[in-house]
Amino acid sequence: MKITIEVDCTPAEARAYMGLPDVEPLQAEVMAEVQRRVMQGLAMTDPQQLLKNWAPWGAQGMEAFQNIMRAATGAAAGGRGPRDKDEEPPHRPKPRS
Repeated sequence: MKITIEVDCTPAEARAYMGLPDVEPLQAEVMAEVQRRVMQGLAMTDPQQLLKNWAPWGAQGMEAFQNIMRAATGAAAGGRGPRDKDEEPPHRPKPRS
């Protein structure tokens, strides 16, 4: 046996019938706060401020990162790294005289 009951009511009426609280005012307040924060974040379009937020380590950290990347790309390209300035890389044969 199969019984089907169809109830035609709004979500607010269903919540009231089931005894659930009305959260619409709370939801409106939360959404207003979210909107305020998003708009405040969009107001930060100053490139210098964005760079400070994205790279909080500052100029010294950026310079250290660049040095690491230079050393890594120099070593990968077969160039001399910062540690072996006076030596030939071990994978290259020395030129014959």
